[in-house]
Amino acid sequence: MKTLFDKTSIGQLPVNNRFVRAAIADSTLDGYVNDSVVETYSKLASNGVGSIITGINLVDGEEQIMPVIGLCSDSFIPGHRRITGEVHKYDVKIIAQLVYIGSYAFIQGKNGGLVTLAPSSVSNLITGTLAREMRVSEIKLIQNKFAEAAKRAKEAGYDGVQIHAAHGFLLSQFLTPYYNRRTDHYGGSVENMARIILETYSLVRSAVDYNFPIWVKLNSTDGIPDGISNSDFLYVCHKLADMGVDAIEVSGNWSPLALKPGPYFKDAAEAVARENDVSVILTGGNRKFSEMTEILNTTKIGFFGLARPFARDPSLISRFKRECEQEAM
Repeated sequence: MKTLFDKTSIGQLPVNNRFVRAAIADSTLDGYVNDSVVETYSKLASNGVGSIITGINLVDGEEQIMPVIGLCSDSFIPGHRRITGEVHKYDVKIIAQLVYIGSYAFIQGKNGGLVTLAPSSVSNLITGTLAREMRVSEIKLIQNKFAEAAKRAKEAGYDGVQIHAAHGFLLSQFLTPYYNRRTDHYGGSVENMARIILETYSLVRSAVDYNFPIWVKLNSTDGIPDGISNSDFLYVCHKLADMGVDAIEVSGNWSPLALKPGPYFKDAAEAVARENDVSVILTGGNRKFSEMTEILNTTKIGFFGLARPFARDPSLISRFKRECEQEAM
C-alpha cells in the first residue's frame, strides 16, 4: 500500500513525501525577497513538507507594479538564493513558479501607463481591464522572458520551475475561448490555442538542461461560460507529457466549488494520470488525510497540493503524521 509519507520522486525530482505546498503569492512592495518571505519558506521546510512551489514570480519587469516577487532581472537572484539556501537546510525541494499576469492584474488605476496585454481585446471578467490583443512579436518576447527567468531560477538554486498556465493569468487565457478570439495560429483550434504554452515549455527547456525539472500548472475548468473544455485540457496535458514535462499540477477556478466536500478537481486529475505517463499533482480541496490516502491507492494520482491549509498551519505535516500513526495502530 502506498502512503503519503513515501520517499519517492516527482518526475526526476526526489522528495521526502507526497505533500506539495501549492503556491500562495508572497507580498512585497518592491519585488525583492524580504525577511518575511524567507521566514515563510523556512517554516514550511522545517515542518516537513515534501516540496514547495513558491508564490508567483513575475517574468516581466513591466509588471513589477504588482506587489509580488520578481525574477525578471539578475538583481533578484541574491534574494532568491536566501530562500533556496534556507529551504535546502531541511532537505526539502523548492520550485520557482513563473508567471506573466496580463489583464488579471489586480491593481486598478495604478498601472503607471502600462499597456495590458491579452490574447484578444476583451474585458477581464474579474478585473474589468480591457486589454490590447497581443502581437505575435509580443508573444515571442514574453515567451523568451519565461526562459530567461527560468535560467535565473536555476542560478538562484531552485530545484526546478513551474510555468503557471492556470487561474486566469496570460497563458491560461489562451486556452479560454472567452479570452482567446484570435484568428491567427494562436487561436481557433485547440492546437492553436495550446501553441503558446507548448512553445513556452520548449523555450524554457532549451534555456535550462534536461536534468532540470519543469512543471506546468493548468486549469481543468475556468468556471465561466466559454471556458476551457475538458477535451482541450486533456489535449494540452497529453502534449506536455509527450514533450517530457516533469509534472502537471491540476487546478482550476475553485471559488464556485468552495463548499463542495473533497478535492475539487479529482476527476480531471485522475484522467490526466490515467492517460499519461507523468507525475500529477492534485490541488484544491485537499483537507482529509484519509481521503488523500484513498485517492493515492485507487488512482494514479501521486501527489497532493495544499495552499491555504499550510498558510493556516505550517506544521500540518506533523498532524498528518499523527493521524497516520493512529490509523496504523
